[in-house]
Amino acid sequence: MVDRNLIREFQVDDAELDAALGGELGEWLIEEDEKMDRIYDKTSSPFDVNEIVHGKVLSVEGDEVLVDIGYKSEGMVPLYEWAEDEDKPNVGDTIEVLLEEIEDDFGLVLLSKRKADRQKDWDWVVSRYSEGDTIIGMVVRKIKGGLLVNIGETLSATGARGVNVFLPASQVDIRRPQDIGEFVGNEIECMILKVDDARKNIVVSRRRLIEEQRAEMKRKLLAEIEDGQIRKGVVKNIADFGAFVDLGGIDGLLHITDMSWGRINHPTEMVQIDDEIEVMILNVDREKEKIALGLKQKFPSPWENVETKYPVGSRVNGEVVNVMTYGAFVKLEDGIEGLVHISEMSWTKRLNHPNEMVSIGQEVEVVVLGINTDKQEISLGMKQTQPNPWDNVTEKYPEGKSVNGVVRNLTNYGAFIELEEGVDGLLHVSDMSWTRKISHASEMLKKGDEIECIVVSVDEERKRIALGLKQMSDDPWEARIPDQYQPGSIVKGSVTKITNFGVFVELEEELEGLLHVSEVTGGDEEKTVEDVVKVGDEIEVKILRVDTGDRKIGLSMKLDAEIEPEEGTASATAGEPGTKELKGGMGDSSGPLFSLKSAQEEEAAEQSSEEESSTPEE
Repeated sequence: MVDRNLIREFQVDDAELDAALGGELGEWLIEEDEKMDRIYDKTSSPFDVNEIVHGKVLSVEGDEVLVDIGYKSEGMVPLYEWAEDEDKPNVGDTIEVLLEEIEDDFGLVLLSKRKADRQKDWDWVVSRYSEGDTIIGMVVRKIKGGLLVNIGETLSATGARGVNVFLPASQVDIRRPQDIGEFVGNEIECMILKVDDARKNIVVSRRRLIEEQRAEMKRKLLAEIEDGQIRKGVVKNIADFGAFVDLGGIDGLLHITDMSWGRINHPTEMVQIDDEIEVMILNVDREKEKIALGLKQKFPSPWENVETKYPVGSRVNGEVVNVMTYGAFVKLEDGIEGLVHISEMSWTKRLNHPNEMVSIGQEVEVVVLGINTDKQEISLGMKQTQPNPWDNVTEKYPEGKSVNGVVRNLTNYGAFIELEEGVDGLLHVSDMSWTRKISHASEMLKKGDEIECIVVSVDEERKRIALGLKQMSDDPWEARIPDQYQPGSIVKGSVTKITNFGVFVELEEELEGLLHVSEVTGGDEEKTVEDVVKVGDEIEVKILRVDTGDRKIGLSMKLDAEIEPEEGTASATAGEPGTKELKGGMGDSSGPLFSLKSAQEEEAAEQSSEEESSTPEE
């Protein structure tokens, strides 16, 4: 019989063979060949593709292993299909291989030992495990989207044997680790999520297994945990406000305020991730499954007997640990801090911020001012360690004493005069001049001026000193002004201001008198004040009345006006509703002739006077 497969191997086609052997002989040979094939097929055992069969190693030559599986042709298996940790094949060994193809183009049988091993491993896995079962595997390597895990009868770190399954990155742990590659080379326990027999794919989850285990542990833990217990746990996560500690099935919160009796800026100063620590159970909320933990509660509170250790009034040394806009916190010992308010830092310095006096880390001496044990607060003072410049201030600045000072600040109600460092006095606008109307202290003074004043009054308890500038000279209203401006005398003056109720006339520097509207227009209702005088005009006026009590002078442009005798010490305010009719700038009531008002008051007076009218008396 002619072996056509052998002839084909030497690349001799049927046409050339027929030509060489002759047509009839060729046909006979073909017919005989087909008969022999049928006989061989009947006598040989049936082989199915993708079936695992047993074979005998005939030879090992180079990188090829010749294997006889009992078929009409032998098969070749590459030597590299034997893993590094496996024994290499020897002639005569019986091995299992997968029949990939019965006869290829060259008439050879295609075999694979590696695929046979994988099929056996796959059959072993699916025969023992199904979806939802737990299995142990070896992490082979990190791949896109997760990890490759080897499972099977024998685990392989290289993945050469067993079944390589997929562990998604999201299923590696409850909290996704920063680098899942750290699991490579380790054995892990997983739960089978999905088995695809057709594609021979398996997806597993370590997270699902941990969650189910933790759920059972949580149930047991919540059933036995109580407030006040000491438990061990592992730090799993750290935030700015505290750390989460795994107690075994459930996480508890260890707040930063419960870590130490002393001050800490961040939880990492006390604990690190994966630290195993002992904590006290502070509170258990079984409905919300929340547990509050404490570290400092395992030790006695330093606030016990704090009033004995730091009695009020005692002097102690401490370290500045924090500086805020309102003051500085001073540590007296670990766990005990007191606040020095900005107002308690200096008797003399005017501080805009505490850092002008102290800085973090500085050692300072303080006095204990007060203790609140309920709120665990201590009030401290720094200035109390120095003499108070207000002590005996009455003796240093008695009433009536002439003092020198520097203008430190100006307001609409007065000026603050620094008499010495830490001691200020107030010079009110009403005590700046006997005669001048002052609406703001800046009209008389400016910052930095050195002035001499008289001490008017001292309130040592309230730390206030009243000063006077006008008291440096005699009151001109007591003698000079009444003598110089006798009623009936005619004087010259300059118009400084026009209002709807009259005209202010400056008689001398800082001294004004009032011309009532009736004393300007002469009772002519068709005329207005502006028709007669303007600001800056120099006019002659007659003194109608000098009111020393209210320090006002009534004037008239009617130089021939008669002077009426005074009835009382003060005349009615010009244009004031409800008063009797004014006559020649003098009323017959005892009210004031006019008042030196603020700008707002004058505007209100002007509005109200528009509704009033007065008839001058000839």
